[in-house]
Amino acid sequence: MRRNLLTLALLTPLSVLATTVVAAAPASAHGYISSPPSRQALCASKTVANCGDIQWEPQSVEAPKGRTQCSGGVDRFRQLDDESKGWPATPAGSSVTFNWVLTARHATSTWQYFIGSAKVAEFNDGGAQPGATVRHTVTFGGYGGRQRVLAVWNVADTPNAFYACVDLQFGGGTGNPGPSPTPTPRPTATPTPPPVTPPPAGGTWAAGTSYATGATVTYGGLSYRCKQSHTAITGWEPPNVPALWDRV
Repeated sequence: MRRNLLTLALLTPLSVLATTVVAAAPASAHGYISSPPSRQALCASKTVANCGDIQWEPQSVEAPKGRTQCSGGVDRFRQLDDESKGWPATPAGSSVTFNWVLTARHATSTWQYFIGSAKVAEFNDGGAQPGATVRHTVTFGGYGGRQRVLAVWNVADTPNAFYACVDLQFGGGTGNPGPSPTPTPRPTATPTPPPVTPPPAGGTWAAGTSYATGATVTYGGLSYRCKQSHTAITGWEPPNVPALWDRV
C-alpha cells in the first residue's frame, strides 16, 4: 500500500506538468490573400501549374518575422519565389483593396505591405483577434508598371508571420486594356434603364475554384451566395464558413 502511494505521488507532478505544457501550446493561425489573387491563390485555383504543396494549402506560408521572400524562406513553398512561372499580374489603379481569408484567427500585431525594401503601408491591430476575413485598402502613389507586393501578417503572440505575394500591373501594359472610349449617347424620348446583371453563377461548390462576391453555388442540395471573393479549399464548404457564404 505504501509503495502504491509513493508511486502515485511521483507520477502526479509529471501528469500535471504534461497537462500544463499541452494547455500552453499556441493555437495555429493560417491565412492568405484571396483577391487580388496572391501567388498561392493562383496555385490553389490551378491558374498557375506545378506549384507543389502550396496548391493544397495556400494558407500555410508561415515563417519567422522579417523574411522578404514570397515563400517566407520555407523550402517546400519555394515555387512561390520562382519568377520563371510567369505569374499573372492584376491590373491596378493608384489604390488597391487586399482581401485576406483566415482559416484560423490569431491575435495580430501588424499587417504590412512592401514593394521591394520599401514599406508602402502598415495597419496596427494592437494584439486584437481579427475576423474570418480582413480587408485593407493601400494607396500606391508614384508606382507604375509591374510590381510585386509582399504582404505580411505579423502574429502578436508568436515569433512568426504569414506571407503572401501579389503581382500587380499599375497603369498601362500587359494585362491592362485601359479605359474603353465612352460612346456618344443617342437622344431618346424615354430614357431606358440599364439592364440588371445577375450575380455570377458558380454551379456546384468545388475545392480549388475561385469564387467572386455574388457567385451562387449549390452544396448538399442547398443554395449559397458568396459574401467574399476567395479560392475554395477543402474544409471551407459553404455550411462551414458563414463568413464566406450565405444561404439563399
